[in-house]
Order: sequence, then C-alpha cells, then structure tokens
Amino acid sequence: MEIGKKKMAIYAIVLEIVFIVLIGVLGEYESSARPVDPTPADMSLYPYFQDVHVMIFIGFGFLMTFLKRYGFAAVSVNMLIAAFVLQWAFIVRGVIHHILHGEAKFPIHLGEMLSADFASATVLISFGAVLGKASPIQLLVMALIEVVFAQINEYIGLDKFGAVDIGESMYIHAFGAYFGLAVARVLHNDKYEEAKGEGSVYHSDIFSMIGTVFLWLFWPSFNGGAGTGDEQHRALINTYLSLCACTVVAFAFSQLVESKGRFNMVHVQNATLAGGVALGTSANMPLQPWAAMLIGTIAGIISVLGYQYLTPFLNSKLKIHDTCGVNNLHGMPGLLAGIVGAVAAGMASQATWGESLYEIFPMMVPPHNTSAFANVTLQYPAITEPGIGRDAMTQGGFQMLALVLTVVFAIVTGALTGCLLRLPCFDNVYGSRMFDDREFFIVEGQGYPCNDEEDHMSDGDPKMRMLDDA
Repeated sequence: MEIGKKKMAIYAIVLEIVFIVLIGVLGEYESSARPVDPTPADMSLYPYFQDVHVMIFIGFGFLMTFLKRYGFAAVSVNMLIAAFVLQWAFIVRGVIHHILHGEAKFPIHLGEMLSADFASATVLISFGAVLGKASPIQLLVMALIEVVFAQINEYIGLDKFGAVDIGESMYIHAFGAYFGLAVARVLHNDKYEEAKGEGSVYHSDIFSMIGTVFLWLFWPSFNGGAGTGDEQHRALINTYLSLCACTVVAFAFSQLVESKGRFNMVHVQNATLAGGVALGTSANMPLQPWAAMLIGTIAGIISVLGYQYLTPFLNSKLKIHDTCGVNNLHGMPGLLAGIVGAVAAGMASQATWGESLYEIFPMMVPPHNTSAFANVTLQYPAITEPGIGRDAMTQGGFQMLALVLTVVFAIVTGALTGCLLRLPCFDNVYGSRMFDDREFFIVEGQGYPCNDEEDHMSDGDPKMRMLDDA
C-alpha cells in the first residue's frame, strides 16, 4: 500500500474519530430531543433547513460541474467537504457560544443544524475559488481552518458589534469569497496553461444549470429561514423579488457585453443568483418591494460586468485565478449587501419601522432601568430584553465596521491558510494535473472529454463555426 497516495484517507479517518470523541464529550441533545421529560419541540424550522440542505449538496455541487473534466470532484468532493464541515461546525460553534461561556456541554438541535449548513456554505464558496487546483487533503485542511476563523468573525460581528445579517451575506458570502481568493492567490502558479480541463462543454454547462436552478428556487429559505414572523415574511418576499429582477437584468447585460449579442452561460449560471446574495443582510428589513428589485438589478449588473471584465483582470494582472468567479457571485454582491444593510440601519427609525426596529436591531433597545426602556416595553410587549440604546447612525456604523472586518480578516486568514497548504505534505496540484478528475477518481473512458474535438466543440463542428462567424 502506497501511504503517500492515501494520506487523505488517514487524515479523514483520524479527524472523524476526533469529531466523534469531541461531540461525545462536549455535545448533547437539546432539551426538546431528550428521551426523558422533553420540552415541546418546535419543528417549524425543518422545511427551511431542508431547503438550505438541498442548496448545499445539490445547488453548490452541481453549480461547479461546468468544468468539462472535473464533474466527479465538483459534486462528490462538495459532498465530502459539506459532511466534514457540518460536524466540525457543531463543535466550533458549541465551544465559542457555550463551552467558553462556562457551560459544560453544548446543545445539538435543529437550529444548530441550520447554522452548520450555513458554515458549510462558507467553505464551499471558498472551494469555488480553488476548484480544480487543490487536492482533497488540501481542501479538508482548508475547511478545518476556515470554519474556525469564519465562526470567530461571525461571533465578533454579531455578538460584539451587534451587526445583524439574517441572510449571512457578510459572514458567509463575503468571508467565503475573499478567504478563497486569498488562498487562490497564494496557491497560484504559472502553469495553468498546461491544464487542458479548464473550460466547459455543452453537457457540463447543462449540469451546472441544475445547480443554478436549485439555488435560485431555495434562496428565499436561505435568507429567511433564520427569521420569524413578519421579519421572515419580508425576507422571503424581498429575496424573491430581488432574484427575479436580477435574473432579467443578468440576461440583458450578458447579451449587451457579448460582441455578437448572445448569452454567455457563465453569466446565466452565476449572475442570475447575485440578487439573493446582495439582498441577504437587509432581507428582513422593511425596504419596500421596489427597493428589493433595485438591489437585485444592481447585483445582476455588477456580477455580469465582473465576470466579463474583472475576472480576467484579476487573473492576468494580480495572479488571482478565480475558477468559479466567486468574487462576482459572492464577493462583490456580499459587499453590496453589507453596504445596503448599513445604509438601511442608518436610516431606520421607530416611526417607520415600529416594533421591527428593536426586533431586527436588539442593540437599539434602550438600556435596562430607564424610562425609555419602560416606554418601549409598554408600547411593544414582545420586547423584553434591554439593549444599549444605540441610535440609528451608530448601528449603521457598526454594520460597516463588521463588513470591513470581515473582508480584512478573510483575506489575512485566507493568505495564511494558503501558505500552509503550499507545504509538500498536502499534495499540491500543478500543471496538467489540474481540473482533471483522473488525478483522484477512477474515470471510465466513454463520455470523458479527452481530445481537442470534444474540448473545443465549436471548433470541430462546421455548423458551430458558421454560427461563430455570423
């Protein structure tokens, strides 16, 4: 047995044993799942959890099947990473939110299952930036490290800054994108031209559209699943409208920027989803339907322009090779989401937002033992927990601070992680080994695109050449 080629298996088995031990020692069922004297269980979250679960395993997985020779890895390694992160996220979140606060054990329940799915989305976004250029063991090491940093960042942003983000556009999308881009920059090598597998063929783009459609359909649950009541209702409506507007504009701009006036499947597969990201931070805020549509419109434009112009620039000038274009789908729309959230917070008032002001921004609730707090609780009986009495502009400032911290922290920790992943023991992938399933999978010959005619279908078909020349 060649141990060198099976390091990933040893690494995965050892870590799985560690996960079992840690959850056995530190984790327990939440009270509603215990067999003795259980508390009433609220299962209303389950449909939203299942929607997000589908996004993680089918949506993200199939979205990355556009690479003509990397379909096995796109779907199956996506599944491996997600299953790995779901367990690790329980432990990391449990330690941060419970063990370090003096509790003996952390609870495992449906809400934490949804949070673990969110944590896996962060890593899968980063996976998109290095897709085809990292070995499975590198990806698992990256996942192990990134979950810790991402959860620390989210804890600082939510618990310390009080910067809300119901759709996690800052804490998931922006963090995952810029962490992944930093890793990609450090792992960059000049042998990408030797790789024959970067690019798509007709059927690989069709498979990728399966992921797009699943993500598009379930994105309202991603943004609204963690909410309740009117907040959740608004999140579903706003996300729905933003996605619709984004899709129309993405198609339009795809045709506008293409010299021969045709649609680019890269734009169709990705830019149509940017509206869901851009609306995430403010999804539960009373923006009005037209504003949600405007945000989706802007997101569609910047995403298409990013794929068309910014991605080639980053690759050629800054040596940031972004395989899936995560900067255009998750990074820039995540920045837009954070800015929209900060502006909305800065303009918020009790007169226009009512009780939602204090439900969305708990830090804006007046302090305990003040007449202002007494008035708020009298007017809105559902508000029972005191805050610190922030004004709207201060809340908006903390929203922006959280966004800046997220981007800086992601870039720094991503670069450090990339330096670690360059160590020879983690099986770096170079040259013709990149973007190729045969490096890590048993691949049958039939149907596998392995010659120039299949790699460049439009070059090999006279009818396609006529279309290209039209």
